[in-house]
Amino acid sequence: MRTLLITGPGGSGRTTVAAATALAAARDGDRVLVLSADRSDTLGAVLGTATGPSPVEVGERLTAWRPDAAAGFRDDLAAFQERATSALDLLGASRLDPEEVTPLPGAEELTLLRALRDAALSERHDLLVVDLPATPHALALLALPEELRRYLRRLLPPERQAARALRPVLGRLAGVPMPAEWLYETAARWDVELAAAEAVVADKRTAVRLVAEPGPAGADAVHGATLALALRGLRPDLLVANRVAPEDWPAGFVAQQRKILEEWRESYDVQVVPHLGLDPRGGDDLAALDVPVNARPSTVEWPVTDRLADDGVLVWNIPLPGAVRDDLDLVRRGDELVVTAGPFRRIVPLPSALRRCTVDGAALRDGVLQIRFAPDPHLWPGTR
Repeated sequence: MRTLLITGPGGSGRTTVAAATALAAARDGDRVLVLSADRSDTLGAVLGTATGPSPVEVGERLTAWRPDAAAGFRDDLAAFQERATSALDLLGASRLDPEEVTPLPGAEELTLLRALRDAALSERHDLLVVDLPATPHALALLALPEELRRYLRRLLPPERQAARALRPVLGRLAGVPMPAEWLYETAARWDVELAAAEAVVADKRTAVRLVAEPGPAGADAVHGATLALALRGLRPDLLVANRVAPEDWPAGFVAQQRKILEEWRESYDVQVVPHLGLDPRGGDDLAALDVPVNARPSTVEWPVTDRLADDGVLVWNIPLPGAVRDDLDLVRRGDELVVTAGPFRRIVPLPSALRRCTVDGAALRDGVLQIRFAPDPHLWPGTR
């Protein structure tokens, strides 16, 4: 199944564009599921059909789904309390009733990721259109699986499970219970679920599409989103310039939009969506937007160039369009590299060949961060 992730700054009309894209794809013959994370039913209002925690048929070959974060969180908490009975009793803790539970921050993101994984693994649809939250929250959501998996590996390393037979003995010696087997089983299950969601985002059939109004605020948001996506190895397949005014609107406003559009066309494949003079509602309005359906993969390779023969180094090329040299920072931590670009940061594992090297320098050229690695003579055969 193909996946199209759509986001943009708040108020840019991304939900409308997502709905219009899903409807157009369904009319072209695809079986489409459009997925939303909004608490309020903005998607349903645009489609003209209420959506909720169960998938609903909106039209021929078009299904809409808005999963309930509260219900998912209550179910997960109930399962956790059931399995942690011994530990809770030891601590003298009282259980929470489902009726008094409200989702913690982050529950909506996890619910959407789980729904994204479930939808991608099913074979009921040809295209999954995801109405992501506004850009800052969407970028955090796309980073969440990788970051949580890293935390799990640090807090509960899988190799510690090999010592499970020693835990009862160690517990008696220490006088306190050691981590129970279910804790590691739960961590392993979470890791599998997060890996599945991470795989959907990184899949070559997945595209990320930006929606923004051509104006100063939209331009700033697009620049920041492009840089943040690049740090995750992604690029927008398309930039939808939404609500573009007709020529007979106030001249100053039209001129400002045209200037931003010219700048965007230098760096992006831009699709102009006209302002209809009203908020689109229902199939006829959405069809009038004439949004594109076809998408190109958004994954970007970070290749390692072998320059050992000429310069004695390997070069890791990381495309970062829009990055500024003074806002870049690199920190090597063991087999990981901490890359900071402006307000965005990512901790990435080094490719296997580079783990046996030391960082020899870095440069930003034509929007590509080039990091040089020199072989460590103590770890690299034939260099001593």
